[in-house]
Amino acid sequence: MRGQILGVDRRTGDGLVAGDDGRRYTFRPDDWAHSGEPAIGLHVDFDPIDSRAQSIFPMPVAPGSVPAAVSPAAPTTASDRNKIIAALLAFFLGTLGIHRFYLGRNGSGIAMLVLSITIVGLLVSAPWALIDAVRYLVMPDEEFARRYAR
Repeated sequence: MRGQILGVDRRTGDGLVAGDDGRRYTFRPDDWAHSGEPAIGLHVDFDPIDSRAQSIFPMPVAPGSVPAAVSPAAPTTASDRNKIIAALLAFFLGTLGIHRFYLGRNGSGIAMLVLSITIVGLLVSAPWALIDAVRYLVMPDEEFARRYAR
């Protein structure tokens, strides 16, 4: 049967395949019968046994085409962060690093907060925040979601 990998747990290697029959099948790392790692969105061929996918092989890719796992149209991880809010936080409160905390970048957020204590530090963190605000606005939605997904 053919299907598509829906997800893989990075810790255990367990995963889920959506079969062309509309059912979902689980798999374990030892069911993957190919070198390399399974990737989300990859089209595969497998043997369905009850609700488990076994002997899983990636589908061959036509020459010149991009595999589904790395295709720009492949499903992306949705981010619970909004790039407009991040840009506004960077523009209005950026010297304090609030936008960095919002995006889960706590280390650089603390650095910006500490820098904002002095005038010299403000001269560093203000342009940094302005650049961040512009960068968030021009960054494609898919890239923003990929970088800042939690």
